[in-house]
Amino acid sequence: MPSMTRIGNSDLDVLPLSLGGNVFGWTADRDASFAVLDAFAEGGGDFIDTADSYSAWVEGNSGGESETIIGEWLASRRPQGVVVATKVSQHPEFAGLSGANVRRAAEASLARLGVDAIDLYYAHFDDESVPLEETVAAFGGLVSDGLVRHVAVSNYTAERIREWIDIATRLGVALPVAVQPHYNLVHRNVVEETIIPVAEEFGLGLVPYYSLASGFLTGKYRTTDASGQSSPRAAGAAKYATDAGLRVIDALEEVGAAHGASIAATALAWLRAQPTVVAPIASASRADQVPDLLAGARLDLGADEVALLNRVSEWTPAAS
Repeated sequence: MPSMTRIGNSDLDVLPLSLGGNVFGWTADRDASFAVLDAFAEGGGDFIDTADSYSAWVEGNSGGESETIIGEWLASRRPQGVVVATKVSQHPEFAGLSGANVRRAAEASLARLGVDAIDLYYAHFDDESVPLEETVAAFGGLVSDGLVRHVAVSNYTAERIREWIDIATRLGVALPVAVQPHYNLVHRNVVEETIIPVAEEFGLGLVPYYSLASGFLTGKYRTTDASGQSSPRAAGAAKYATDAGLRVIDALEEVGAAHGASIAATALAWLRAQPTVVAPIASASRADQVPDLLAGARLDLGADEVALLNRVSEWTPAAS
């Protein structure tokens, strides 16, 4: 059995891989989503990440589709010990982080998910139009009222995370336990210089998204030309296929080969080896992609292998 990981200062222990729900109701319909969730749970996965806005960007969708599918799966399968994280601020009907909106959005998410309490509730994007004190108090109220177990922040700067913690401490409400930044082998600098130090100082767990750089770190995009790709993610991945980016892929392939592991599993293992990282988020639109992701939760790289990947990926910000 792989070791479980504690999410920051919470009481949540999870397998160190979070299944991204952004594709449910988008590139994975209900049946495909159920198959992915089944494969994840059967493989020992127990941490699912979604947001109330997934996937409002798809024509014909209105937001909440991912939560609805996850809720139907939870009701149908009744898995034990699954931790569900969701987020507020981007749903078309529940935009922003005013106190009243946070409460209404949480109630809507609870209804879609069909759970008694949200295990981990993120402020999805900072909303500087609302006093941070109002948002922090609203999140604190959700915890004290039992609607949410733990609070967290996503896409916040280090300065604003620090401010949130100061306010929560002063108000005597629940402190955040996790932070969700964009972090991977080809997008390192900002997180390592600013977010990880704050996470270390306050005992926050990092739950990185875009762990596989929109699929680039699976190794299937080895050219900057996305024209032949049908995937909606291909263009996002292709921008990383610079000389520097492809050197990272080659190094991942070399390190992974020593373990009989894929490029994707090795990229996830590298993330897990970084300070404060709890569980990288990775999504799958087909059940056959899931074992590779779970392998990334079980692969432990040696210090020399981590150092090699650190070296080859250092200071290679992707071309904008």
